[in-house]
Amino acid sequence: MNVQLARYLQRFDHLPGYLDFARVGPLSHDVAMTLVEATRLSTGEQAVDVLAARAEEVCASAALFLRAAPHEVAFATSTSHALFAAAAALGRGTTDEGVVLVRRGEFPSNVYPWLRFQDRGGPRVRWIDAPRVTPEVVAAHLTPDVRALTVSAVDALTGHRAPLGALKELLGPDRVLVVDAIQGLGAVPLEVEAADVLASGGQKWLRAGWGAALLMVRDRVARHLSPGLGGWSGVHDPLASESHPREPLRGAAAHTLTNPDYPAVSALGAALDLVATVGVQAIAARLADSLGALLDTARAAGAEIQHDGLPPGERGGIACLHLPGRDPEDVHAALTRAGLTTTLRGRWIRLSPHATTPSQAVDRLAEGLRTARRP
Repeated sequence: MNVQLARYLQRFDHLPGYLDFARVGPLSHDVAMTLVEATRLSTGEQAVDVLAARAEEVCASAALFLRAAPHEVAFATSTSHALFAAAAALGRGTTDEGVVLVRRGEFPSNVYPWLRFQDRGGPRVRWIDAPRVTPEVVAAHLTPDVRALTVSAVDALTGHRAPLGALKELLGPDRVLVVDAIQGLGAVPLEVEAADVLASGGQKWLRAGWGAALLMVRDRVARHLSPGLGGWSGVHDPLASESHPREPLRGAAAHTLTNPDYPAVSALGAALDLVATVGVQAIAARLADSLGALLDTARAAGAEIQHDGLPPGERGGIACLHLPGRDPEDVHAALTRAGLTTTLRGRWIRLSPHATTPSQAVDRLAEGLRTARRP
């Protein structure tokens, strides 16, 4: 183990039974301390100025993380908020709002923005019925009226890591690739350069808590977007005159409603800085080892793994298992009694460890599955 990774791991409490980072990631020590300090600063006379200055620093860090320009990054309250901003922006001001491609199995946060705005000036939804979004699948749906594709960087149930670079190459410069990155950002390498619009909260793999999300809008697609949700924080000199509307700001800020939750932004910055100290590659390698050991144990117990044939480079930190012949709720309860925290989705039990997951989780999984298999 390299020194940077060891130091990274020391910044967390190691929870031996916690396998639910795809739902929420417990905070790092750095984030917890940052929230305490931001709350203290919030009581001062210069609270807004100090915290706003910190938000500018976080924006610069986020831009480096996303390989973007600082003005291409802004803050929303959540992934859903950022995706609603994207749906409100796409297609507006055109004579033909066009079509957005949406996989039917997408997580709902990446479905409802497009459904809500397709009758309000946004692109019409065209469903993709496929287990995974691949260039071959998208090519079969790519007609001249397609304006955008929206996709999860890592699928919340199957763990499939979307080939963002190949998808953007297929779409070309005149179509917009919208990426919901919350299930991968900070945990596995993502081809973020390929994303035209990216949305990601910090409460899962980044372990930054709720209240702040990244919204990235690259200059190369600015001509395709208008600030459909843009509020007073997204315009020039909103208080300088009673004459409205004012001119939108340049970049992602044009799509913001109001000032962000500054303490939450500070926490998000602490999380991004922590990942940057070790690098996503090192975190991903450790995470892959943890997930691999869990899946080996599940297979040995007779469990089925959803999309078990996914190559390592196409899987994020998520996998789902099913124990044939056993009620999924009973299996889930057995795992809970064994000291594991997992998520039950239909017939599948989702495992989502982290780089910080200790080896005891494997033993707990083995025990839980043994218990579940007993008559």
